[in-house]
Amino acid sequence: MNKAILFNFDVDKANKKIRVERSFDAPIDLVWAAWTEADILDQWWAPKPYRVETKSMDFREGGRWHYAMVSPENEKHWCIFDYETIQPEKQYAGIDAFCDENGVVNTSFPRTHWTNNFNAGQEDSTVVTCELQFKALEDLEALVKMGFKEGFTMGLQNLDQYISAQFYLRKQKKPDNRARVCSYVNFPGNTEEAFNFYRSIFKTEFVNGIQRLGEVPGQENLSEDVKKMVLHVELPLVGGHILMGTDAPKEMGFTLTQGNNMHISVEPATREEAARLFNELSEGGNVTMPLQDMFFGAYYGSLTDKFGINWMINHQNI
Repeated sequence: MNKAILFNFDVDKANKKIRVERSFDAPIDLVWAAWTEADILDQWWAPKPYRVETKSMDFREGGRWHYAMVSPENEKHWCIFDYETIQPEKQYAGIDAFCDENGVVNTSFPRTHWTNNFNAGQEDSTVVTCELQFKALEDLEALVKMGFKEGFTMGLQNLDQYISAQFYLRKQKKPDNRARVCSYVNFPGNTEEAFNFYRSIFKTEFVNGIQRLGEVPGQENLSEDVKKMVLHVELPLVGGHILMGTDAPKEMGFTLTQGNNMHISVEPATREEAARLFNELSEGGNVTMPLQDMFFGAYYGSLTDKFGINWMINHQNI
């Protein structure tokens, strides 16, 4: 996680384009997910102290991402991205726009066409190249004047942090494919306190101890308090049930609200059973991450069912 970061930002006024080239210390499937899944985009797309809230996302050709940039004062600036073409883990393109809460485009502002390319770099790194095409030179100049370079750079730095921490959390593996059900909980910074409380009640011990955020490569800029927070912890409860947990501190761009900080994690024995459970649970609900092969060796997806319950389906490809 110590590779030099490639970053080029070029303004081509003659062709009314901006070209951004940026490397990430992670394989393509990981980086692709971070650019195409709403729950991850919400964690990094906005420059701090702003944050992103996705209202809806339909990542397919002809689909749309509808989201708000939310200020510290909770003022929402609504945007959309209309997807035109998608080549999985290679490229996607579409047009952005400012809009209202209902997705009605604000024609007072120009739309920009984006083409995002994903290419494998050296040693499992990925290079993302974004090409922004404008209809008029004044549109390009207006975006630059608004601080696009500075804001986008901050967002990409957020993504560096997310890749090295949040995705690393999902690398925890069990030794075999026996089916099991676990509960996965997130806390804003007091996971250790909570799990010590649960340990005292259930009289069990942590599996493999407590791993901390400071152990993740690339987190040197975190405060000492955040470095001490919990990266991953597992505690057996009763009947073979495992409670898993992690800290999701606001200092790293996470926003926890009561109700979104707990998932039922189901680990089926086969891919077929994983697909069946995912498809049937998601009927009438909201898919937050499509079921797919992940870089950490799992067939994984997450959803909120029609009753508002959060689920993770996680089959380990062992």
